[in-house]
Amino acid sequence: MRVLVVEDDKGIAAGLEVHMRQLGWAVDITDHVELAWTALRAEPFDMVLLDLGLKGGDGSEVLGKLRRAVPGGLPDPATPVLVMTARDHVASRIEFLDMGADDYVTKPFDANELTARMRALRRRSVGRAAPLLRCGELEINPANRTVTRAGEPVELSARQFGVLLALVEVRPRVLSRSQIEAKLYSWDQALDSNAVEVHVHNLRKKLGEGVIRTMRGVGYFVPEEAA
Repeated sequence: MRVLVVEDDKGIAAGLEVHMRQLGWAVDITDHVELAWTALRAEPFDMVLLDLGLKGGDGSEVLGKLRRAVPGGLPDPATPVLVMTARDHVASRIEFLDMGADDYVTKPFDANELTARMRALRRRSVGRAAPLLRCGELEINPANRTVTRAGEPVELSARQFGVLLALVEVRPRVLSRSQIEAKLYSWDQALDSNAVEVHVHNLRKKLGEGVIRTMRGVGYFVPEEAA
């Protein structure tokens, strides 16, 4: 999952970055309203964590512009937004939920609860309710990042898990190499030119050749019922 953290408290931002990268998520951070909007116009994010008190303005400006964006391009107006703020008033929660926020947490918050809420938002955004993904003999648990095939555990690296999850969540849609890269790597992470191909090759060795298919010249996909 690719996450944009818009937070001007450097300690909170750094803690969230460490926590989410341990989960295998790609995390980008900014503390300024205009830089947040620039990022959203440049990259396809799966989720935004949005503080309200920011440099250059208020987080509500980012939320409002995002929800008014034109569908079909960048930014995606349907991108889930979780507001995190110290404004602990019912009226504030109502205001920002009515503006288009998908969820709301007040500071201080527990990082594990926050990421559980993020997984729930992600499930809803891709149109599923069940916490586990099942595809053929595969069972994928995004919460503890485990995979089983026919009941047997399969050990995957963080990147391999990220590629598999990205493809299974949108199956049978095809994702290009650049789309997969955008979900796995943040701005400051080095990327080998054939990284995605290597991850797919290793996944096929562990899961079988029929799980991830190639559409030549386009990208990769997982069929509705993986072999």
